[in-house]
Amino acid sequence: MTVQRTRSQKRILNLLQLLNRELSAQDIYMELRSQNQGMGLATVYRALEALKKEGALQARMLPNGESLYSSVQQDKHHLTCLQCGLSIPIEECPVHQLETQLNKSHQFKIYYHTLEFFGLCEGCQQVPATAGDGAG
Repeated sequence: MTVQRTRSQKRILNLLQLLNRELSAQDIYMELRSQNQGMGLATVYRALEALKKEGALQARMLPNGESLYSSVQQDKHHLTCLQCGLSIPIEECPVHQLETQLNKSHQFKIYYHTLEFFGLCEGCQQVPATAGDGAG
């Protein structure tokens, strides 16, 4: 079965493959505009959602609620700092075997998985707590 993509979906997918990094919907919108391939922000969101459901791209959500999108190339794992937003990639995949088991036991087609650990990076651990944070 061949997937029929809209022109907007093709542009976004090409952009993500070309840049080979994670981008927010706003970043994609601005990058397309800078390349004179502008489209409305709502169109960007609709195209991203369709591509995600198709398994053509992956998304991961940051602690602030913003999603980052990338072309599907590998599973992604990160340590993400809740204070400064630093996101450190983890190269090992501690859940790959579980993914394979779930795929078989539930007949569930898995496109990708993400694994996020949230906490404080080394730098933010060194910053003293502020007076208004409830610590005492």
